[in-house]
Amino acid sequence: MTILTGKAEAPRRLRVRSGVLRKTWEHRADYAYVLPAIAVMLIVIAYPIYYTIELSFFNTPPGLQLRDKTFVRIDNYTAILKSPVFWTVTSNTLIWTIGSTLVSFVLGFACALALHRDFAGRAILRAVLIIPWVISAVAASYIWKWIYHSDFGIIGAVLVGLGLTDRPPNFIDSVSTVLPSLIVVNIWREFPFAMIMMMAGLQTVPDQLLRAAKVDGANAWQRFWHVTFPHVRNVSTVTILLLAVANFNSFIIPWIMTGGGPSNASHIWITHIYELAFGRQRWGVASAYSVLLFLILMSFGYFYVRALSGNERKDASE
Repeated sequence: MTILTGKAEAPRRLRVRSGVLRKTWEHRADYAYVLPAIAVMLIVIAYPIYYTIELSFFNTPPGLQLRDKTFVRIDNYTAILKSPVFWTVTSNTLIWTIGSTLVSFVLGFACALALHRDFAGRAILRAVLIIPWVISAVAASYIWKWIYHSDFGIIGAVLVGLGLTDRPPNFIDSVSTVLPSLIVVNIWREFPFAMIMMMAGLQTVPDQLLRAAKVDGANAWQRFWHVTFPHVRNVSTVTILLLAVANFNSFIIPWIMTGGGPSNASHIWITHIYELAFGRQRWGVASAYSVLLFLILMSFGYFYVRALSGNERKDASE
């Protein structure tokens, strides 16, 4: 029975493949319209990815031209894994990504729930809360750098003025406080995005179900957990994945505010890659780092596509 099934499935696979090829050939004129876009994508996306992967297997000492690079197999990858800086940067990246993503999502979701109700001044408050997201990341980084300044920062001046401390604290000049301080800035700038996404998701929650649950005696938490959250679960997944990808690949805030210092305490993967490539001109090691980062982001992309596909199947079933 198994052999017969295998023989029966083989022609079917051939028919499917021939059908795909036939449809592609029938619509060959349509592909001509997108051919320029495909060519541009191959030039600006595919080739840099290929060259980065190739360069990760070569050694490029500082001052050496790329045409004089030497093939070292996987030595760059092994050197990365054996380096203590790698584990420091990886730990910083995980703390930065997880902390920024979770707190930004929870804060944005809470704001979305608050703004979902009707009250006087809701539109003004909504506009005010969106301001951090629309401000340029570069401008926001410089503003917060002055706010955190140990001599002229407003936070330190307020703390000294209230008598809470004798001298302004070193927020971004101390190894122990620099990463949490940067995470606060990142949360301040990203929570409006989560708020907007969750406000859109809350629009899909039927008011009839909420009213029925309230009539049945469900309290606020029960209505949220059993009625509201199931309707925004998919939006929550997509929002968290988008925040995680943005945070894992975030560059502007940590680089402008600290440059990875002090003592690599605020270096994350993307800033460390930039320093290796353009600061130390270690193109091979930086390329190896980039390949690893690319694989991690591809895994995020896989779960993102799955979440979107799940949403489409749910909409189609409804």
